[in-house]
Amino acid sequence: MNAQAPGGTTAPETAGAEFVHSPDYVQSLHRGLAVIKVFDSAHASLTLSEVAVRAGFSRAVARRLLMTLEHLGYAVRQERKFSLTPRILELGFSYLSALGVPALAQPVAREIDESCSLAVLDAYDIVYVQRVAVRKVMSITLGIGARLPAFCSSMGRMLLAGLEEDALERWLRGLRAQACTRFTLTDKAELRSAVQRARSQGYNYVEQELQEGLCSIAVPVRDARGQCIAALNVGMPYRVGARAHALKKVLPVLRAGAHRIERSLLSRPPEAVTLR
Repeated sequence: MNAQAPGGTTAPETAGAEFVHSPDYVQSLHRGLAVIKVFDSAHASLTLSEVAVRAGFSRAVARRLLMTLEHLGYAVRQERKFSLTPRILELGFSYLSALGVPALAQPVAREIDESCSLAVLDAYDIVYVQRVAVRKVMSITLGIGARLPAFCSSMGRMLLAGLEEDALERWLRGLRAQACTRFTLTDKAELRSAVQRARSQGYNYVEQELQEGLCSIAVPVRDARGQCIAALNVGMPYRVGARAHALKKVLPVLRAGAHRIERSLLSRPPEAVTLR
């Protein structure tokens, strides 16, 4: 079952065909996670039959999984419909608390009075691990765990710039890009050039590709080995002179914020600094 990501990208199935036949593969865990993922903002409450159809399972399998989630407190049943409970957030808290760095995005937002976010790369999406929203600049609501297409976002291109060339080529081959606006780059040669440019200059600026009226600038966050493990960005309303403002006023503050996060990571044991 492939998940359709925003902007027309398709996330690859996490359990590949080869691994499914491995003795290390746990089918019940895979199925349980698949059931959790069928719930979203448009499908917050589902019947057993609806869960079975959306997950691609039989009713019997879906029922056992839902009842297990209900028993553990991760799901609740009201009449014929199931929904997730706030306890489901616990599954992400361990990851987020392990980062130990999200609060360091706040000084950036305060200093320039613009929204600041921290994200990591997950297949063809970026996933928000922190967002400090000074004002609403996007038509969609973004928070921890929100996903956006990597190919047309400033943090996405910055994270792609951290890939080795062969990994980037594989990523581009698998990309199915659909334009979000009339300004969105979808040509793979142009996207490759944009990523390479981000790599060489150490920042990425995107203007109205993800949403018209929005621009953003991102910088890498690196670990002790110099590898890009996250991206930090500032999103702003688009206006005349936005690029010049972003490069002159925002970029230095953003880089200083990234350096603070990197220094924080250096003070942690290496095994505790795995953001991917």
